[in-house]
Amino acid sequence: MERFLAATNPEDLGRLFSQQELEDAGDGPGRLPSLAARFAAKEACCKLFPRETALGRIGPADFAVVRDQYGQPTITPSVEGRAVMDLHRVECIRVSLTHTASTASAMTLAIPRQTDAPWFGRWLYHLLPYRRGVVLSNLRQVFGQTLPESEILLLAKAYYAHFARFLIEFIRLPFMSEKRRRAWTRVENIEAPIRAWRKDRGLLLLTGHFGNWEVATVAAIHAFPQYRGLFHFVRRPLKPAWFEAFVNWRFRRAGFGSIPKRGSLDAILQLLQQGAIVVYVLDQHADRKLGVMVDFFGRPAGTFKSLALLALSTGAPIIPAATWREPDGSHVLRFEDPLPVVDCEDSAEAIRRTTRACNAALEKMLLRHPEQWIWMHKRWKARGGTPAPAKRPL
Repeated sequence: MERFLAATNPEDLGRLFSQQELEDAGDGPGRLPSLAARFAAKEACCKLFPRETALGRIGPADFAVVRDQYGQPTITPSVEGRAVMDLHRVECIRVSLTHTASTASAMTLAIPRQTDAPWFGRWLYHLLPYRRGVVLSNLRQVFGQTLPESEILLLAKAYYAHFARFLIEFIRLPFMSEKRRRAWTRVENIEAPIRAWRKDRGLLLLTGHFGNWEVATVAAIHAFPQYRGLFHFVRRPLKPAWFEAFVNWRFRRAGFGSIPKRGSLDAILQLLQQGAIVVYVLDQHADRKLGVMVDFFGRPAGTFKSLALLALSTGAPIIPAATWREPDGSHVLRFEDPLPVVDCEDSAEAIRRTTRACNAALEKMLLRHPEQWIWMHKRWKARGGTPAPAKRPL
């Protein structure tokens, strides 16, 4: 570590240690052992996830050692580090540091995340197994290499419980008072879309079927009347027709516009020029005409390319957003920072790379609360529209 510090300039040092870590280490004689112990902790964190470390998905810089309010060392992961932890269902990493005059060492312990599968979710899983095979196949595709089968089954039962809550909440919302709606939802990082939004190019909102998106969005945006009339959802018609009419009525009542997915390019371009916020639900299968094959959790999936095409052609920023239900039954709507658009000379490659970046953002949001995604959808299909054969875990 002493030779490393002597040979490394401050800029490169900042790529390995966070600013907080460097400040905590100080400039005195304790700096060397302090940084050595922190580096040992970073390596110990990586060893908890050997496959992702070997693939280059994470490295020592993805785990920072900071002191909590009591002075105890804690691990703060980067966005990518948090995603890997979520993939392994790790709630947090505990760490212990020690050093002598010549050596430094660290021990880490991964604390597993508990999956709550209520009794009615277990009951529905067994007695009303609608698309249960699809649900399990999709869960194994994502978690087959990181979780035991017992945990995958528990996630499936938790998903059925979420689906039951979803339907009850959808029915309850129209009868709730304005005060109750405000208490029911919370909006996080609203500053991200505010900073990125411009009147002359609008905003593209990237989301998926997370939590109870329709209920949480309708309830949460009520707290921001200045955005009423700006949101327009690009969506497929629902079946049966009466349900589609009911959803459209609710959207209009909340001040949201609805745009059909097919044949609406000119209308979307006009809305963006007027400063609108166009919402794309991008986690469903797209056929050959409308989509491009890019990885989704390590397996090619037909993904709509229209969002990337609009971002590249108009300059409108892409803001990922997701909702989830908290244990107390309340809902959170969170906006993320703008997604970098991948531009290059080959327009087709630029669309493919940007679409893949969108899928990567969806992956991170899905892993945050996996039991609250729409697992019964056939996300991975072959080009002909039939489900693609699942890969066996390594």
